[in-house]
Amino acid sequence: MAKIAFLAISEAHQIFHWLPGALRLARTYPVEVSVLSPSRHMLEFISSFDPEQSLILRTLRQPPFSPDSLFRLPSRLAVLLMNYDRLLTFPYIATTEVSSAHLRRVPGFSARMIHLKHGAGDREGGYNPRHAAYDLTLVMGEKDRERLIARGLATPDNCKVTGYSKFELMGSPQRFFPNDNPVILYNPHFDPALSPWHDHAEEILRHLESLRSFNFIIAPHVKSRAGRFLSSSAETIRIDRGSRYSIDMTYANSADIYLGDISSQVYEFIRQPRPCVFTNFTNIDWHRREQFAHWHMGQVVDRLADLETALARARMRQPEFAKLQKERFALSASIGDRPASERQAEAIARFMSINRE
Repeated sequence: MAKIAFLAISEAHQIFHWLPGALRLARTYPVEVSVLSPSRHMLEFISSFDPEQSLILRTLRQPPFSPDSLFRLPSRLAVLLMNYDRLLTFPYIATTEVSSAHLRRVPGFSARMIHLKHGAGDREGGYNPRHAAYDLTLVMGEKDRERLIARGLATPDNCKVTGYSKFELMGSPQRFFPNDNPVILYNPHFDPALSPWHDHAEEILRHLESLRSFNFIIAPHVKSRAGRFLSSSAETIRIDRGSRYSIDMTYANSADIYLGDISSQVYEFIRQPRPCVFTNFTNIDWHRREQFAHWHMGQVVDRLADLETALARARMRQPEFAKLQKERFALSASIGDRPASERQAEAIARFMSINRE
């Protein structure tokens, strides 16, 4: 039987972009699908989505005293090198991270590699030169396909649009506050050059505490370390530095307004077009820059002092941005007649020359 390994060596937020496709592949095609991870917690989390035990879960070796949680894992490169002998047993390897591209440099490595790009944002950092190392790339929308090809990181033949499989595992809306104020999801990114949260976290938090007419879910990107020691006793503030809610779209589905900077989660939020507000407290000249294309989908606030006004009028101004949100979402996340997981599995099976059972 043909074999393929899915690598789970990065933080848990990436799991939702490959797991639906891996499950569909294992349940539909005659292929042995293994999941490799150095984290016991990660494998347990993945197993919770697989009651049929369609996947073979395998624990990888890791350096001594390494962290083991959904959001803190050992060095990816160290794990890859320490388990190189095991990786050699798989003719196909699929992954959402790009550290595995370094395997190409190791003598004797011959596996065909598949990259499932995670997220559908506009940030230039999402287009790493190591993307070019993969034999097949699966993306969520035509936007990413065009950008990867334009940058020479993929070709029209080896880059396929398969949709946003994370939508198949997303969390349901929840009520997180004891009042009926509008709920704002504040989702700062980890990039210090693009997110004001990195240098001004405490100032921003204290200001949000003062805006008592709103509820704020503050859920920074799980890789962000900024403001990690901050806390709040305000009943209108919920801070989440890493939980299932922060990665499975529960917050995105529970909020009324999105507040952020450069995170790709904005495209998950506008799956249902809703008001967005973007923070430009560092005076970025953004209007003609491709990586800020999503800032055209809502109000852009240049001063913290102007944030309350922008939030107060966000719903009123939403009709100005609804059409563009729908257009940009369609480019970023292909919604077809078939589930994204089915399209992912089919693309991988064709690449492996495997027919359905």
